[in-house]
Amino acid sequence: MRIYEGSPRQDYEEVLRSIGAFLDQRGMHDVLLVEAPDGFILQGIAVEGETGTWSESAGHQVKETLTFLDDDIARFMEEALARRNAGGAATDWTSAGYYEKSFRVLGRWIDEQKPRDIFYFEQEGAYVVRLHRVGPTGAYHMLAEFTKDDIEAMIAQAPQARRV
Repeated sequence: MRIYEGSPRQDYEEVLRSIGAFLDQRGMHDVLLVEAPDGFILQGIAVEGETGTWSESAGHQVKETLTFLDDDIARFMEEALARRNAGGAATDWTSAGYYEKSFRVLGRWIDEQKPRDIFYFEQEGAYVVRLHRVGPTGAYHMLAEFTKDDIEAMIAQAPQARRV
């Protein structure tokens, strides 16, 4: 990843976790994420407008496309770290939303693959991931699929696999 090369924060786990927290705050779902040379392009479904009681809904779903540049990602990461530090270690994992958790565990898996860049999309909690990797025989793409059950199992195992 080019965003934080040379710094201690160059892993997908933390970058994707911070983007996931943004998604949780925004209420987006069914997302597509593409890494670009200067950040990420995110597309997802968001609710626009106000929602009322259970019998009233003034909001409607719209597809949004957002571009997060390197500076945006750095700000998201700083805000997420400050939020987690304010809540204390006990609330770190338990208070995180679904996308923060799922993007974090996907990011950890992606870090283990050591890709050049990533692309993935989500539908109803399942993900298809395409990684661009470089090996001894040259550059190639690798595809992986994670069902909603796979993601939930990874989330359940994450506290035990947590980095120090």
